Amino acid sequence: MARKEILTPYDRVRQARDARRPTGLDYIRGLFDNFMELHGDRRYADDPAIVGGIGFLDNQPVTVIAIEKGHTLKEHKLRNFGAPQPEGYRKALRLMKQAEKFGRPVICLIDTAGAFCGIGAEERGQGLAIAENMMEMSTLSVPIISVLIGEGGSGGALGLGLADRVWMMQNGYYSAISPEGCASILWKDAKRADQAAANLRLTAEDARDFGVADRIILERELGSDKFYARMKRALLEEIRELEADPDLLNHRYQHFRRIGQQAKIQRSDHE
Repeated sequence: MARKEILTPYDRVRQARDARRPTGLDYIRGLFDNFMELHGDRRYADDPAIVGGIGFLDNQPVTVIAIEKGHTLKEHKLRNFGAPQPEGYRKALRLMKQAEKFGRPVICLIDTAGAFCGIGAEERGQGLAIAENMMEMSTLSVPIISVLIGEGGSGGALGLGLADRVWMMQNGYYSAISPEGCASILWKDAKRADQAAANLRLTAEDARDFGVADRIILERELGSDKFYARMKRALLEEIRELEADPDLLNHRYQHFRRIGQQAKIQRSDHE
């Protein structure tokens, strides 16, 4: 019998970054019917790094917001390599508030190494846009499910990550900083990224153990019709469960309070 390959944390990072991996638009095509994209933040511009709109999960209308990287170099440039600008987060928030108005659940598909950190983005309020999204998502009255389909980097991921349920793909990662960035800061050597990845505890299993991720999605047959059918059933079951919760907002609040308290305990244990 063939030995099962064991992936290191940095191997998982490489898997999450693989250009052949399904992107947000691939998930939208595979999961949702009659998707209609909506554009613009009504303030500045439309950010192609975030694709948002309305679709149907079987007969269930939902609002879908996805960070899109693209597959080819041309697509990467168009989508800014999946690094959203402030207007992207403001577009996402506009669509989430619209979803609340019409009673539609929100599904976020996250795949970013981080929000864009250029001068223009900072001038237009990148940090504020992410913070406003998190604040508003904490009080949104409709169910929110966020799925990390690849990379989950820093505030760029958090801007769409404050949800009732956070799922992670088996080979996704969730981290406050990239392994290369961490290694550069700690050891002045980005080549030690593999060591940094191991210390960052960024895998899906780590996130589940910390209480950050509620579910790990196995990647067998990733991108196939069978994979999307399996994921669609799981999303519908989760939506029905959340819609039946009479105390949804309080449970969302308590969930993130527990994560914060657990992180505080872990910090004190290491001091």
